[in-house]
Amino acid sequence: MGLIVYFSSSTRNTERFVERLGLPAQRIPVSPDEPMLKASEPYVLFAPTYAGGDGEGAVHKQVIRFLNNTENRSLIRGVISSGNTNFGKYYAVAGDVVAAKCKVPLLYRFELLGTAEDVVNVRSGLERFWLQ
Repeated sequence: MGLIVYFSSSTRNTERFVERLGLPAQRIPVSPDEPMLKASEPYVLFAPTYAGGDGEGAVHKQVIRFLNNTENRSLIRGVISSGNTNFGKYYAVAGDVVAAKCKVPLLYRFELLGTAEDVVNVRSGLERFWLQ
């Protein structure tokens, strides 16, 4: 199975979700002062959404910085996004943005910390995805 690369802010919602999957994962640093992660194998990106009412700023600047590295971008194979349904049509829109820009599939969306069902769905979905 491939790698998970994820961004999680200080709230750690995405990090806690990824930990529940029990799969190999690497975190994009929160601070721009930290050295940026360099991907070394194909991965699925977990991208939380930071958009408010207008969708501006949906993809966190650190995720953009990570993907601006050509090698990192060349290894992305899919994206999973989280968000808050209170954002309405902008719910988990970071996944749509990354999928379109990187020309990879949006594999799944979950809200905030995700449910136990989301964990099962993502884990089994990733297993099938990496077998393709």
